[in-house]
Amino acid sequence: MIDAPISTPPPAYMTIVGPLIEKAREYLEAGEKLQSIAFVGNLTTKRFAPVIIDPESDPTKDQSARLIQSSALALEADFVLTIMEAWSLRADKVPQMDAILDKYGSLGASPYGVDVCLISLETRRGVWLAQPQIKPKGHSKKKRTIGTIDFRYYTDVRGRFTHLLPEKEGDEVPTILH
Repeated sequence: MIDAPISTPPPAYMTIVGPLIEKAREYLEAGEKLQSIAFVGNLTTKRFAPVIIDPESDPTKDQSARLIQSSALALEADFVLTIMEAWSLRADKVPQMDAILDKYGSLGASPYGVDVCLISLETRRGVWLAQPQIKPKGHSKKKRTIGTIDFRYYTDVRGRFTHLLPEKEGDEVPTILH
């Protein structure tokens, strides 16, 4: 991944996706587990459609990605926002990631895994990612919350849930317009 100095998505996107991210926070604070979901949207029409992501297996993840792509094509989407719970690695253990995966099989099974809310905003101009840690809310064992959402901008991101937008005539190499 290549990072750039842009840390906040353009306001046109945040007007639509900000409330969706806040809704995810509300679910956590109500003691609910986050449903893995993608919101496929069009900035011009201000329409978006939710697509549930089934994270149980590689085939169900692949099927979810195809459903997102189909929705993006139907809506002539400009963005895909995905929100899901995930495991990340403590920052001090990142250099040892391969050894940890070899030993424990997954980040979640290791003592170094951190529960995060993975937020990805794919646009025609690149991808913004945030992964705030999910922490207990107060003294509750059931209620959780996330802190400030700090996005980082990337121009080169790969994975099953990337490159989901349909190509449009005139698409070019990502550049940032604010």
